[in-house]
Amino acid sequence: MPKIDDIIARARTENRTYLLEHESKTIIQTYKLPVTQFKIAETEDEAVKAADTIGYPVVLKILSPDVIHKSDVGGVIVNVKDADAVREGYQSIISNVKKHVEKARIRGIFVEEFAPAGVEVIIGAIKDPQFGPALMFGLGGIFVEVLKDVSFRVAPITKYDAQEMLQEIKGYPILTGVRGQEPRDTGALVDILLKVSKLVTDYPSINQLDLNPVFSYSKGAKCVDARIILEESN
Repeated sequence: MPKIDDIIARARTENRTYLLEHESKTIIQTYKLPVTQFKIAETEDEAVKAADTIGYPVVLKILSPDVIHKSDVGGVIVNVKDADAVREGYQSIISNVKKHVEKARIRGIFVEEFAPAGVEVIIGAIKDPQFGPALMFGLGGIFVEVLKDVSFRVAPITKYDAQEMLQEIKGYPILTGVRGQEPRDTGALVDILLKVSKLVTDYPSINQLDLNPVFSYSKGAKCVDARIILEESN
């Protein structure tokens, strides 16, 4: 797809393997994955206009090829509720990043829809040298960090494979509804897995892909954060 090819080519030109968040989200959006609305702002006024268009509250994030872990340098502010807070947040993020990464190349601020909380899941892919791209699914938070409650499949996968991936994790009952909670829309998660499978199969230059978190709702799902890392160029 031309848009994706252009994004990858630009990263190669800049000697980057790590795609910026708006680049990663544009790629997954091209494959019709459900992603939070976003816009790029290079000034305070643009940030306010973007937030007004998206609708409050919003999330503000630094956009820089030199800042990978945005939260570690004060580069993220969530639940921003009005125009004054957008202006204050814009200035605060720029100041924080310059303090921590003095020579950071700042491309602007990423203004993003603030998605309502849901059950957090993680969907990812990593390219194995022997088997090619492999997909991962698991519940987010402590389930993936501590319990390592995840399932894997080698891409490409079928709908049946995707359904099995959901059912294999120990936390699957959380998705089907426990203790009076509403069941999650597992069909939406299956759809995301299938589209990620096609994406990483179509683009073998993708070495790693992480959608974390994906918020799973009683109806639908939304990819809140996206990260793509390319293979090193030869």
